[in-house]
Amino acid sequence: MTSIENVWQEYIANKSPALKEKLILHYAPLVKYVAGRLIIHVGQHVEFDDLMGYGIFGLIDAIEKYDNKKGVKFETYASFRIRGAIIDQIRMMDWVPRTHRQKNKQLEKAYSQLEEQLGRPPTDGELAERLEISVEETQELIRKSSVVSLISLNEYMEQNYETTLAPLVANRSESPEEQTEINELQDILAQSIDKLTEKEKLVITLYYYEDLTLKEISSIMKVTESRISQIHTGALAKLKGRLGRFKSALFA
Repeated sequence: MTSIENVWQEYIANKSPALKEKLILHYAPLVKYVAGRLIIHVGQHVEFDDLMGYGIFGLIDAIEKYDNKKGVKFETYASFRIRGAIIDQIRMMDWVPRTHRQKNKQLEKAYSQLEEQLGRPPTDGELAERLEISVEETQELIRKSSVVSLISLNEYMEQNYETTLAPLVANRSESPEEQTEINELQDILAQSIDKLTEKEKLVITLYYYEDLTLKEISSIMKVTESRISQIHTGALAKLKGRLGRFKSALFA
């Protein structure tokens, strides 16, 4: 039995504060990883150290509530709690008013309609004309859409928590209809990603498929973290606009 397993065994038995501290220190790098993944969404609004602080509360909550009898690895359970704690704080800061969520939906609809009409991705100017706002307001709307997407996705995960973790406990077999829809969704997503610019495709690949952090992607692409965040936000807005009726399954 490894050292950390011994600590867990003793902590479960007596809930010692000293043992809890050992667990917190051991899993602190997990907080850094989750915060590093989320900073790409909210880097314009909050410092990385603040995200770390919010995440530590999620880690402590995970340690106190973890039930090893449910068959879910602690790292998986804790990542969910850490992410939730960070996004809860973001939601409490009310950076995204309710009116902006409606504007975000209008942006997605406009993008989808224009691309279908034009046969290509619309420019910021074309989006601005369709939305009847300035180009500067359109660009700001695109930047803020990343935060909206992050909060919406977390709300979806909270509402479907048991479903989210179920595949980690046991394999769930889909019906033929469900499998067909999943396959169709994957095809549409692949086609949508293929239509992104080379830089956008690289950012999406490194972030979602290679699990790299904003800092790591910045180092690879030789541009600032702020620029990577902008590219990611633009790509996300394009994907959401293109996915049409399937977007709720991915982005809630």
